[in-house]
Amino acid sequence: MVAPASLLDPGTERDPHPLYRTLRGDFPLVHDEPFGAWLISRYADVRAALADPRFAAPSPGPGPAHGEDHAHGAYGAAVSAALGDRMPAGLRAGVERTAHVLASRLVSRQEADLVAEFCQWLPVAAAVTALGLPYEDTARVHAWCRTGLDHPGGHGPGLDAWLRPHLVRRRAHPGDDLLSALCAARPGGRPLPDEVVTGLAGTVLGAAGGTTARALASFLANLLDHPGRLDLIRARPELAGAAWAESLRRDPPVQIVARRALEPIGPIPEGATVACLLGAAGRDPARFADPDRYDLFRADAGGLAYGAGPHHCLGAPLARLTAEAGLRALLTVLPGLRRAPGPRPRAEGLVSRSPRTLPVCPR
Repeated sequence: MVAPASLLDPGTERDPHPLYRTLRGDFPLVHDEPFGAWLISRYADVRAALADPRFAAPSPGPGPAHGEDHAHGAYGAAVSAALGDRMPAGLRAGVERTAHVLASRLVSRQEADLVAEFCQWLPVAAAVTALGLPYEDTARVHAWCRTGLDHPGGHGPGLDAWLRPHLVRRRAHPGDDLLSALCAARPGGRPLPDEVVTGLAGTVLGAAGGTTARALASFLANLLDHPGRLDLIRARPELAGAAWAESLRRDPPVQIVARRALEPIGPIPEGATVACLLGAAGRDPARFADPDRYDLFRADAGGLAYGAGPHHCLGAPLARLTAEAGLRALLTVLPGLRRAPGPRPRAEGLVSRSPRTLPVCPR
């Protein structure tokens, strides 16, 4: 059998799904030499690899505060407590208020770009609100996210210096926000070091400005591409959560998640990089009926977009709150919202993938 194309071959970034189909069908585990990783593409295999303790997240940055593993385990309990199902009412109200303000700014416009004017701003504002940081600094955080904070280990210039005074105040006078929860956490009976708190806060901000912003863009694009489904959510708002989960399955914002083998696993040697192809797994016909269809009534969307097992993303509840509040605001403030005439921009990117623009007519 002839080896498949590489992820790096021309055309794959424009549309990776033909290659994903080939990999799932004939090469469920294969070494992609140009890409430098073993590729796993079937849903069951990807889910198992993400939860397998023999696969570790690669170290993304020089400092211990920025590794993915440090956002889990003992540290993750503090994040989960603040961003779980019992999120403070003030946080929910703040995100909803921000979504309404952003949507209202588009009311008088003939045309607008939802990516630049809504999707890139709302998640950052939601993360700033969750951390209890000054709302007026949202533009500063947004700028940091645009220049490198939206990747693991990324630090915007001055981020630590900006966070430190807030950290000092929260240690002395904690509130009900995420930064206070991190400052008050005592894993092993000891408080988290300052560099760990600022690192985790930076991770939350970076994920909002990167992953959640891209996920929100794909979510709104899927609904605008299917006006009937958008009308259905107008009539049945309780479907918004299912619509979000289905968009994450069909078009995950992160298509490829890297892991490192801690020991030999089958043909995979110790130390090798493994690429879990979430974009392929989410459309595996062995797991999902009619997998390319955007189906609001799919019984189980799979839930891989935010990881699995010990590496499940702790910011997933905040991302869902942001998406649902954003959609609700747009439907309320802009009831005539629709795609702008003209060509529809395609999703772009190989590792991270989403529409880069989303032209709409707000009214």
